[in-house]
Amino acid sequence: MRRGADRLSLLGRATAVLRERGIPFAVIGAAAMAVHGVSRATRDLDLLAVGPAALEPDTWRDFRATGVEVQIRRGDADDPLAGVVRLSAVGEDPIDLVVGKAAWQADLLGRATESRIEDVGLPVVDRAGLVLLKLYAGGPQDAWDVEQLLTCPERERVAAEVERVLPLLPPEAWHLWERVRHAD
Repeated sequence: MRRGADRLSLLGRATAVLRERGIPFAVIGAAAMAVHGVSRATRDLDLLAVGPAALEPDTWRDFRATGVEVQIRRGDADDPLAGVVRLSAVGEDPIDLVVGKAAWQADLLGRATESRIEDVGLPVVDRAGLVLLKLYAGGPQDAWDVEQLLTCPERERVAAEVERVLPLLPPEAWHLWERVRHAD
């Protein structure tokens, strides 16, 4: 069996369910960064979706029946996310489906472009969208990721797109953006 085939199986099943249910999604995190030329080691695969259907237990019922552990964590009213669905199975790399609730996050899904990840055609958030998600998350690793994502020939175009959407994000995202932009 080819390396990664187990994860492909879980990934293929998860994305098929999202598509069947009409839940828009896109790859984010380290896998999306790799598509954009930035490598970072991680075992899990992160997806972004927007909307409550992704958090419904019925969406993932068939996974539980086949031995896949499904953890659904809903955010409260003050949480910046609607929730997270974690899919994991013995011997397979986990998948984290981050469920957003903001209009700007939904817009990122609309701009995602198709790419092949481990032989599966998947929508991937664009470079500016990844920067926005990293600024929104705001951790030390995220700051490094933003710096790496901005190391590209289209830096000014990416920065302009980020600054167009940035007013929709919390002030902490602005502060991180200013810190990263002035670190040059």
